[in-house]
Amino acid sequence: MTRSPGNFLSFTTVLALALGPLHAHADDTEGLSLYGSLRTQVESVAPDRSGSFHRYEALRDAYSRFGIQAAHSVDEQLTLFGQVEVPLDTANLRVRDPYDQGGAGRSNGERFRLALLGARTPLGTLTYGQQWMPYYNAIAAPVDMFSSYYSGFATYTVFRVRQTLAYVSPELHGLSFAFAHADANGNRRSTSRIDDKRIQASATYVFNDTRIALGMDDRGDAGYGRNRLYGLAISQRLGALYLAAKYETFDTGTKAAGSFARDGNEAINLFASYTIGKNTIKAMLAKVHNYGEKIIHLGVDHQYSDRLKFFAEYYHEQETAAITDERGGLADFDGSIRGGRAFLTGLRYDF
Repeated sequence: MTRSPGNFLSFTTVLALALGPLHAHADDTEGLSLYGSLRTQVESVAPDRSGSFHRYEALRDAYSRFGIQAAHSVDEQLTLFGQVEVPLDTANLRVRDPYDQGGAGRSNGERFRLALLGARTPLGTLTYGQQWMPYYNAIAAPVDMFSSYYSGFATYTVFRVRQTLAYVSPELHGLSFAFAHADANGNRRSTSRIDDKRIQASATYVFNDTRIALGMDDRGDAGYGRNRLYGLAISQRLGALYLAAKYETFDTGTKAAGSFARDGNEAINLFASYTIGKNTIKAMLAKVHNYGEKIIHLGVDHQYSDRLKFFAEYYHEQETAAITDERGGLADFDGSIRGGRAFLTGLRYDF
């Protein structure tokens, strides 16, 4: 059943107004705090080749979420913390991720964005559970700066993995390290759907407004013999101008043509943004072999207030990576449409 934009906008408005007062507790560092973010867009999507679907206009969620976090300082040397964050697919009125909706492989979809416990000490931070992965934080995040649903696709790695034990070192003269080990069961239920453990490592060096990071993502065997991803990211902030570049390459045991993880596959991203008052203009050019190929992503954000942002974007991919049928996700991936383009406008309301 198709829901009308009017009904949906009424629903999201009521939800935002009802949860808005919780914002007053979202900045607490000690104790319990609640937070959330309502993110939605109206889009016009056209596949390059009409296969299972044609051009459409529809609503799509842009990664809304609601969470609770807690922290307790045992003493000056030890802080214990925890966090649970659930995704809200507001376009489909479901508690699930708008991309990993389930129904693909052996996963029921991403029912939690984050579910972790951790300890912070002068020797570093240790966390366990579903969490942001160190390779993503070091390599993909510097160019993952868009506001819409189509952010974050131009990379080979995953964002979050269940049953992950991770360590982040303290920063020493600008240098820090991170390591993670994910259980095979957790990796199987990630968007990779690989039934093997996952190991990641990264090193980041920050000096003034320059940041350089190296990363390794051992994705799990997947029958290839080896299945590793290596990445490099560089970013620079020059006042209102932000520049970033990312390079990734696969080292695997497969030469299969058209394979996502083919040995030697590369992802190259160039990103720039410029802020003028409350407006930020964004642009990214990328080439991701066998997953989007040539990608153009343009956008503008208008920060209306501390809580409310409006955005408009254009996204084009040469081969299929992010484009799906109306309000679809990972399980609806259809390579036969040969990519496509999307025009969209939306809003983000934080509470």
